Amino acid sequence: MADSKARSILTSEWTVIGATLLYLSPAAFVSITGGKMEFVMYVLVMVILAIPIYILHRTVKLHPVALWGLSLWGLLHMCGGLVPVPHSWPVSDESYVLYNWWIIPRLLKYDQLIHAYGFGLTTWICWQALCSAFKKRGVNITPSFGLLVLCVAAGMGFGGLNEVIEFTAVLLIPETNVGGYYNTGWDLISNLTGCVIAAILIRLWKKPNFTQHAESGL
Repeated sequence: MADSKARSILTSEWTVIGATLLYLSPAAFVSITGGKMEFVMYVLVMVILAIPIYILHRTVKLHPVALWGLSLWGLLHMCGGLVPVPHSWPVSDESYVLYNWWIIPRLLKYDQLIHAYGFGLTTWICWQALCSAFKKRGVNITPSFGLLVLCVAAGMGFGGLNEVIEFTAVLLIPETNVGGYYNTGWDLISNLTGCVIAAILIRLWKKPNFTQHAESGL
């Protein structure tokens, strides 16, 4: 029974890895052949980040939805810079790609939506890690205001790290589509929005420990 469960978890992990490689490989190819070196860099960053994520997962046993959510985030990010949009669509820059598309003109851009989604997901993952750390010490925590603020701050911290990576791309690679100071400001606001929404959802769900699925089989 236990062996079957372990194999099932391992299979689900490899499924996520396989699905991620399925879009990373063509994304890398298109980036290289199209001269989009910033996305070649992002592919490399994603591969490198997979190592600490894997270590975290082996320690915390992240919820399967979180693993698939991370894979989807990567896909949305790759599509953002590589998938063109029709010239009739409103964009915020001369480059007609998804990242510059105004979903709601002057109110909501694709880039902002992906930032909110990604770092909201990061906040949830931070909560799972926090729950796991306490549980190993015999304590089941509830999503109190203070702990959720801590998770939001952690999510924002990772969002800040993302901006550092984007700034590095600007320094190393000419003619990137990262944007300027104004864009960075909206990125941070989008990150905060996603983090706060995630914290509210965690609080409303009122689950004392989101990693219990690993034990219950859910």
